[in-house]
Amino acid sequence: MRSVSMLRGILALVAGAAVAGLVVTGSAVAAQSHTSKPFTGSKVNGGTVTHTSEGGKQVLTLSDDFKDPMTPDPHWQVVDSKGNVYLLERLMIKGDKLNKSITLPSDIKDVAKVQIWCAFAEVVLGETAFDMVVK
Repeated sequence: MRSVSMLRGILALVAGAAVAGLVVTGSAVAAQSHTSKPFTGSKVNGGTVTHTSEGGKQVLTLSDDFKDPMTPDPHWQVVDSKGNVYLLERLMIKGDKLNKSITLPSDIKDVAKVQIWCAFAEVVLGETAFDMVVK
């Protein structure tokens, strides 16, 4: 009888450790984020962007101190580690609100730089990079 209760105790400890391991791993993945250096450029100087992974999707979010570049048609633009450039969503949305967060399309595997691109003038208004390429 004593052996059975000892065995149950050991199994409970192992099961508890496994559950704790899953919880730690899950929260570590959810908390994974990278913040860029400040933006620099002709119209965008200051503010950063944070890259997070949420549910298998890559999300970019501008910091609270990021300022509207006050240009005709600013967009999010991403450059990957191979130099491919992806023109993404408008920075300004309906009601002159700042589109501070975007989910990257699944075909973008990594991010080397984030740029604010003026589609009207076809020029980079500012860009930033992370300490290392983020995936």
